[in-house]
Amino acid sequence: MAACFFVEMSIVKPPVNEVLQGLFIPRLSGPGATGDSIALLGALVMPHNLFLHSALVLSRNTPASAKGMKDACRFFLFESGIALFVALLVNIAVISVSGTVCNATNLSPEDAAKCSDLTLDSSSFLLRNVLGKSSATVYGIALLASGQSSTITGTYAGQYVMQGFLDIKMKQWLRNLMTRSIAIVPSLIVSIIGGSSGAGRLIVIASMILSFELPFALIPLLKFSSSSNKMGENKNSIYIVGFSWVLGFVIIGINVYFLSTKLVGWILHNTLPTFANVLIGIVLFPLMLLYVAAVIYLTFRKDTVRFVSRRELQAGDDADKAQVATVVADEDSKEPPV
Repeated sequence: MAACFFVEMSIVKPPVNEVLQGLFIPRLSGPGATGDSIALLGALVMPHNLFLHSALVLSRNTPASAKGMKDACRFFLFESGIALFVALLVNIAVISVSGTVCNATNLSPEDAAKCSDLTLDSSSFLLRNVLGKSSATVYGIALLASGQSSTITGTYAGQYVMQGFLDIKMKQWLRNLMTRSIAIVPSLIVSIIGGSSGAGRLIVIASMILSFELPFALIPLLKFSSSSNKMGENKNSIYIVGFSWVLGFVIIGINVYFLSTKLVGWILHNTLPTFANVLIGIVLFPLMLLYVAAVIYLTFRKDTVRFVSRRELQAGDDADKAQVATVVADEDSKEPPV
């Protein structure tokens, strides 16, 4: 599917200067642009995948030496960076093709109607130049594969979270059934009740929720990997720390901006009675403040765990062994001779 979008991009030929300008000077225009950008961020950098990547690192045969750990970290950085870069290229291709096709002057009335409300259910016509009449079928198979991949990563992440943080161990089939049911059943219910439009809105809302949850996974990760108490000499460099925290605060700022403006705009422009708007504001504004307070707490929470090097562990083991040997020798000396 990615290859099809790249081929389609070569056919429709989007303006290169506008693509580069939009890539390096992003702009948000339209009533739902901010929400769509937040949803795109949540879908691209899913918070549970941060835990999954950390768990996958543990599954590798990493040498215990300092050089081996640094080499492993560098290789993992390349691996994640390449994956995110490919995802960026695919997103650029999808957005470029969508914008070029929907802004064409020779669109049919049917395609123009689809472009006015472009969703996953109606986007298959974008690949008509490459796939012809089979574009809808191939597009549907690609969406199914994408959903399956997302479900698998969510299942693995849930498995590692349950085993690592919650210390919940269960049979593999039961864990897979539970985690997949949590992911599939709500989506299935919404799809049955709301149809394709409801499923499309659910995808956007779920991706936005992932973006709102991102600080709760990103901030502890940044604090952990930047702490000399936990990481010792393997902590992040000052440049990575600065760039990561700036990026994290930008994400948090966008989320808070969207929540506040969306809530205020909805309260001012809905048709509910005044008392209902007041009641909704009383309930939702404290929740938004609680979200901000939780992020601030995570950011400034005191670090109480100290890093213990291998040398200190070895010294502690030797001291414990010496203490045990001393106790045994004292007990032997107190025993009467036979």
